[in-house]
Amino acid sequence: MARTTTATGSGRNTSGRRMTLVWIAVAAAIIIGLIWTEQVALLYVLATLSLSALLLIVAFADLGGARRPVTAPNDDAAAVGDGLGASLNASTRTAKRR
Repeated sequence: MARTTTATGSGRNTSGRRMTLVWIAVAAAIIIGLIWTEQVALLYVLATLSLSALLLIVAFADLGGARRPVTAPNDDAAAVGDGLGASLNASTRTAKRR
């Protein structure tokens, strides 16, 4: 069985994608079956539990450990973009000459 990787090179193969599609198909079949048999109360319970699980996953995700951009302590990027840096430098040079 040949393994193929994604364009990003993350190493995820097609069997992983196939399993994801199988899980989605199983979940869809269960939901369709519950709708078909008119088990609305059970659908509400499953929806509430799955939403709670999703909220817990998001709550405990390590978002604080994400890489933060490193900025210089005196970053004048916004001033340079507005043209303020050039005018301030010119006025500073003129003041020094006097």
